[in-house]
Amino acid sequence: MYTMINPRILVINPGSTSTKLAYFAGGEQVFHEALEHPAGELSAFPDVPSQEEYRYTAVERFLWKNGLSFRDVDAVAARGGLMKPVSGGVYRVNRRMVEDLRGSKSRWGREHASNLGAMLALRIAEEQGVPAFTADPVTVDEMEDVARISGVPEITRKSHLHALNVKAAARRAARDRCADTEDENYVVAHMGGGITVAAVRGGRIIDVNNALLGMGPFSPQRAGALPVGDLVELCFSGMYDKESLLSRLVKNSGMTGYLGTDDVREAERRIAGGDAHAALVMDAMAYQVAKEIAAMAAALHGMVDAVVLTGGVSHSVRFVKDVRARAGFVAEVLVYPGGFEMEALAEYAAAALTGKEAVLEYE
Repeated sequence: MYTMINPRILVINPGSTSTKLAYFAGGEQVFHEALEHPAGELSAFPDVPSQEEYRYTAVERFLWKNGLSFRDVDAVAARGGLMKPVSGGVYRVNRRMVEDLRGSKSRWGREHASNLGAMLALRIAEEQGVPAFTADPVTVDEMEDVARISGVPEITRKSHLHALNVKAAARRAARDRCADTEDENYVVAHMGGGITVAAVRGGRIIDVNNALLGMGPFSPQRAGALPVGDLVELCFSGMYDKESLLSRLVKNSGMTGYLGTDDVREAERRIAGGDAHAALVMDAMAYQVAKEIAAMAAALHGMVDAVVLTGGVSHSVRFVKDVRARAGFVAEVLVYPGGFEMEALAEYAAAALTGKEAVLEYE
């Protein structure tokens, strides 16, 4: 049990080519920065775990630049990566979690820069004698058993999603509706480089598309659900080996595959200039998001209190208008543009430190 008041919290959110950092004191964000890492520098590392020292130094410099050091940190909160499936909530970062993240490729067949969050948090925590936390990692799994059945016995539907922002957006919706999250049902669509559409009942994500690879709408970078027969043909076409095809489906499909960009703002500039193909692709992505929202409404037996749109793509007025036009019949549509991962991590850590949130143990 922690009982710290007004803690100073360092938040770490590693991405593929950047590390987002923020420093909170007394519940307020004091400063933040997204550190960009040149591709040439990252290419020197054979895998994600080997970037730990490089990213650690970047975090240290971030604090120095702002007149601080690791000694000015009471707790570290980090984005969770590809660990074992867990329920949502705040977890103490421990060595078992870090070892599982180091071995994510053997468990999930891939690794991700978010794995570095807990590695960095634990290192800083052990050096300074402070606690380290993570919350709502991408492997949050609260799916009902009926949602796991794929149709092929050898394949089980998996829960890989933007859980941190999905749950944060759901809590915002509840506050705005003067309601308790545990009493509400939402369909939450996080729309970024990947797209998560989740059925959230009483704060738990009971069904969701695999936002990394499999099912759901295509996104600015990812393929989404595909015609199975055509995908099998592509697998055996000789055009790709396993790794290159996975890379194509995760990073170079969706908008990127059709338009050569994953930037919705660029697509909208083209549309404004009369590019009918760009308009069709954007319309198709909104169409697929709306269809998935309706599907998740069925998972909630049609009892939906609000549809919640969040993530970077929800900055697009055009895109939101298209989704609302098709899915607005489901329920009231609430829009929270951007992401709230940094704030959510700080809030979870503060709640853990002040005894307001139970700290879960990763086993």
